[in-house]
Amino acid sequence: MRISELSRRSGVSIPTIKYYLRDGLLPAGRPTAANQAEYDEDHVRRLRLIRSLIGVRGLSVSATKDVLAAVDEQQGDVHLLLGLVLGALPVERSGRPPRRDGAAEPAGAEDAAGDAAEDVAALTAEMGWKTSPNPPAAQVVAETLETMRALGVDYDWRSLVPYAELADRAARLDLDQLRDAGDPLQQAERAVLLTVLLEPALLALRRLAQEHHSALRFGNG
Repeated sequence: MRISELSRRSGVSIPTIKYYLRDGLLPAGRPTAANQAEYDEDHVRRLRLIRSLIGVRGLSVSATKDVLAAVDEQQGDVHLLLGLVLGALPVERSGRPPRRDGAAEPAGAEDAAGDAAEDVAALTAEMGWKTSPNPPAAQVVAETLETMRALGVDYDWRSLVPYAELADRAARLDLDQLRDAGDPLQQAERAVLLTVLLEPALLALRRLAQEHHSALRFGNG
């Protein structure tokens, strides 16, 4: 297809496509003349993933370039690819995921979250979840538990088990919706959309459900 058709199919403007080509985010097309080239479905899928990473996840062009470099190396490993595009795994400037070689953490880092970090470890063990070492999401849970305790709320990992069970069901639904994607790039794009775009809606649904059950329990009709 010509660049005009590529723009129409991907939803990305021609000037932006040319910028991505110059910056190396998008591979060059097949030359057909001095200033013309043809593009294929791989370019469409790549542009849609770029649009998802920049427009939906909010990554910078530079960070997107790093993620795409890692994606190019890891397309045979869908699990690792999803971790890269969703931010569950950080990406080095080389375009590769950091090594997981058991290197020691900086002094004091292990104790930073204190009991909250131990709670998260206990929770993931209880759920039987297999996760990467020190994932960002686990740090968020630990920091939340620390804050609640600092405010005098008696909350530990056991209190989170029912919520973790709901999250487990939601994650299964998310991944079920990737089955129809034809290749790893489509799976990566859909994973970004389902994870980032749906999160505000999921929170809103929780609020609606809370209003409903509050009305049932405490409302006066």
